[in-house]
Amino acid sequence: MQVIEREKVKSEIKDLKAKYGDDRSALLPILHALQNKYNYLSDVIMQETAHSLDIHPVEVEGVVSFYSFFRTNKKQGKYVIRLCQTISCDLAGKKNVARQLENELGIKFGETTEDRMFTLEYTNCMGMCDKGPAMMVNDRLFARVTPAKVSDIIADCRSNFIKTDFPDVVPSNVEKTGPILNNDVKNHAGLKKALKMKRPDILAEIKKSGLKGRGGAGFPTSVKWQLAAAAKSDKKYVVCNADEGEPGTFKDRYLLYQHTDKMLDGMTIAAYVLGAKKGYIYLRGEYMYLKNFLLEKIEKRKEENLLGKNILDKGLEFDIELRMGAGAYVCGEETALIESLEGNRGEARNRPPFPTDVGLQNHPTTVNNVETFIDSALICAQGADWFQEHGTEQSSGTKLFSVSGDCKKPGIYELPYGITIRDMLAEVEGEAAKAVQIGGAGGQCIPAKDFDRKISYEDVPSGGSIIVFGPERDMLKVAKNFMEFFVEESCGQCTPCREGNPKLLEGIEMLEEGRCSSSYLSELIKLGETMQVASKCGLGQSSPNAFLSIVKNFKSEVLGRVPEKV
Repeated sequence: MQVIEREKVKSEIKDLKAKYGDDRSALLPILHALQNKYNYLSDVIMQETAHSLDIHPVEVEGVVSFYSFFRTNKKQGKYVIRLCQTISCDLAGKKNVARQLENELGIKFGETTEDRMFTLEYTNCMGMCDKGPAMMVNDRLFARVTPAKVSDIIADCRSNFIKTDFPDVVPSNVEKTGPILNNDVKNHAGLKKALKMKRPDILAEIKKSGLKGRGGAGFPTSVKWQLAAAAKSDKKYVVCNADEGEPGTFKDRYLLYQHTDKMLDGMTIAAYVLGAKKGYIYLRGEYMYLKNFLLEKIEKRKEENLLGKNILDKGLEFDIELRMGAGAYVCGEETALIESLEGNRGEARNRPPFPTDVGLQNHPTTVNNVETFIDSALICAQGADWFQEHGTEQSSGTKLFSVSGDCKKPGIYELPYGITIRDMLAEVEGEAAKAVQIGGAGGQCIPAKDFDRKISYEDVPSGGSIIVFGPERDMLKVAKNFMEFFVEESCGQCTPCREGNPKLLEGIEMLEEGRCSSSYLSELIKLGETMQVASKCGLGQSSPNAFLSIVKNFKSEVLGRVPEKV
């Protein structure tokens, strides 16, 4: 283990500050860089980083402890193996891979081999739900891992491989039949057209299209942009939320790679409307392999006069910076994401005030996801009427869905809002399903009797995750996987989410053991309903959704169980 010299660290932090800035917002990129070099964050590193940024060392330790990708244990192995434990990988055979990893290494999860070569850990969704089971070895991603492949991967590590091959980010199936994925608009047509328009006219076109945020909350994009544009401030920001951590969602890994320029065009259009000069892409830590690709795209745009000063000779000044997350589901919530960008723990803010008034660095900020920015650019290129050719009156346009689980054709699908769950299942060849989870861990579990319901904001909303459960799946085990996810990913800031999720998980374990009465289950349901209204942020409010919908729709399956013999 290398010795970490204080003076050398101080010199390195000085160089990193020159690159990332000298205020607290530089904290996460500095920590990322130092961990990449030293493999872990020692007390010396945290202390010197704190002193350099003029913050207390305890605050740095608090930030490091919050994010799962930061490491402080110098006894951790040279190779840290993280196996995805969330639902899609679980359905694909994660348990068999986990057992073989333990067999090969002679350790349990959470342990390190005596030679400090390997550390074995579980992690949550890596965005490879259609290619599970997935795991990472340091920064290298492996998909479709089988028990037979495990020994080969371990052997490669022992032979000192540390390659970071770019994974195949294109899903096994991409249906390019919709107007977004099949769009042939090129040469930045949306951006060029928008820069010839007046700002109010762009807002009017976005409003006419009926575009709502594609992250799942469904807030009208035109209203968000209008509020930020109207706010008085000397600085404004545009932020792209590329932190899709919802189990079952993987569309962004494809969009960021195949539709990059449309996303960047959309961000630039938003900057023009708001009067913003700076933008950020917040990329989830699990998508580290996309970092250099996106940085190259940003640099190329600067060379082509699509970013920087006087963009396309229209007098617009706007630049984009890429920032990495570090493994925290809650940072998908926009105010938690802003806190993370500022170098803090990713904890949701009280609202109001809203980010459109008081956002990044207390300046007006619009936060939209990858798909929303792409849609915005295409609407500017082809008009609101084109966008409204699909969807419903309240849910216009199409939606990209990440489909995984028990179907023959997992992948990415572009489907019109208003499609029934039954018709969607026919598209993916999953007609035999007993249930479908719409909207990821925080969504609803819809039973077969309700498959004629429509996927739309007015019926069953979804940020894009569709997980199909076949007729043999144990729905209580599904509920348990979701609750384990929320217990681990709760930021712990508010009592309903922090205390309520472990209580619901405890109730599921009682149901598994066959010792939960109907009256106690009713109490758990009341607890979940309280969490839906009392938790601080939208993610906390949605955390009991899967539990509530499963116990409601599959009560006969979860009550009166006889425990499995060990």
